[in-house]
Amino acid sequence: MLLTRHHILPASNHRPGQRTLERSAYLLLSRIEVEGPMTLAQLAEAFSLDVSTVNRQTAAMVQAGLVDRIPDPDGGIARKLAITPEGGQRLHADRDFVLGALAKILTEWPGGDLRLLADVLSRFNLTCEREYDYVWPRPAPTPTPVPEH
Repeated sequence: MLLTRHHILPASNHRPGQRTLERSAYLLLSRIEVEGPMTLAQLAEAFSLDVSTVNRQTAAMVQAGLVDRIPDPDGGIARKLAITPEGGQRLHADRDFVLGALAKILTEWPGGDLRLLADVLSRFNLTCEREYDYVWPRPAPTPTPVPEH
């Protein structure tokens, strides 16, 4: 429960004067960011939701200027949702806030413990995805520089 609570920190009032994303908008924008523009049907399938639910959520996002409906770049009939500059800025601001909050919490943890936590959480996520046939796409990892000796 605490991990979930920290995940939705931006939706709380911890950032006075700054608008934060609804949890559904944060998740949908995160998925679109990784996959590129997506149709309502693709988003519904990705989150195992009814299309009507995703339609309501994305309609609010369109109204808020977070996404635009665009023609399918691949020539398909259905329109796709693409992140607007405002949507990208707010997604990154919320993500930065969450990462900053977690960094503050973990600031005194030794590096080995941080790596262990990351490894265990990664394994947990992958196991959940495999168990429920729910794969979350991830950006390609950034190579870690190797120190010269």
